[in-house]
Amino acid sequence: MRKILHIDMDAFYASVEQRDDPALRGRPVVVAWRGARSVVCAASYEARRFGIRSAMPALRAERLCPDAVFVAPDFNRYRAVSRQIRQIFLSHTPLVEPLSLDEAYLDVSDNLHGLPSATAVAETIRAQIREVTALTASAGVAPNKFLAKIASDWRKPDGLFVIRPSQVEAFLTPLPVGRIPGVGKVTQAKLAGFGIDTVGQLRLWSQHDLETRFGRYGQRLYQLARGIDTHPVCVDRPTQSISAEDTFAEDLPLSAMQTPLQALAERAWKAARKESRVARTVVIKLKTADFRSLTRSHTPDVPPAELMQFIAIAQALCARVDLPDHTRYRLLGVGLANFVERELLPPQSGLFD
Repeated sequence: MRKILHIDMDAFYASVEQRDDPALRGRPVVVAWRGARSVVCAASYEARRFGIRSAMPALRAERLCPDAVFVAPDFNRYRAVSRQIRQIFLSHTPLVEPLSLDEAYLDVSDNLHGLPSATAVAETIRAQIREVTALTASAGVAPNKFLAKIASDWRKPDGLFVIRPSQVEAFLTPLPVGRIPGVGKVTQAKLAGFGIDTVGQLRLWSQHDLETRFGRYGQRLYQLARGIDTHPVCVDRPTQSISAEDTFAEDLPLSAMQTPLQALAERAWKAARKESRVARTVVIKLKTADFRSLTRSHTPDVPPAELMQFIAIAQALCARVDLPDHTRYRLLGVGLANFVERELLPPQSGLFD
């Protein structure tokens, strides 16, 4: 049985800002560029008390807390701190799966310092993070990644929570089904329609019945309701997608997307060229002026081999958007996804085949 940690830094970007500027400590700090088009990158716990959350429009955050201190993000500084934290992780185990700059899974079934338990490893890592960075981290300890992720959020901030194998069923039974990964508002409402509000109620359903109603995801629901998650900690997580996006200074109609689409495609294409694997799918993302999001994707028989092919497919995807012509858009994203090894690509036909 694995011993998995999920380490999650507390309000990471905002905490770095408060650490580096004592005048910000104890104040509601919002990490965001100011302006009508900006969104919140992070919020301190003082700001969260006002309902401010990541990805919220900055203008709304300002309305919720007029006294909030807005700080422009400094990602170079955040990355530098993240590297310090990563080195602490790696001093305990080589099995580290970063999820972002501020969180990671660690498999400490065997730890490099011979500490007696996964809990001891988590306590040591949290103490080292505090000593090296003057920041706090929360940790979850559990037999798998699914449970460790839930546990790390249980006593935030600056908390540690352990779910032992013998405690899994009792812990999960009263939880709202919304705590299960992938259960968003739509799925939660659908489950509620079947009288399923808690994980315990979900556990009463057979795998067949869940698959009948939720397709392949029904199998995942069946497993997670029982605390089953066999996914290992992946040290070298392969790239799933690469994209570039931009929030416009003013809302644009679809007819004005040609220039920004080309610029974003060039950025995504340049980044994708650094990968040894090849992307099979082209994706565009749009967000309307009223914050409605939509995506379109296409997987051609042969992946785009040059930038202009990529741009042409992205343009065709834009043409598939069937909203009224007067619709205005505040954001455009262009990306590549479904990366595969080159040798797994289907052979290309010759010119005269």
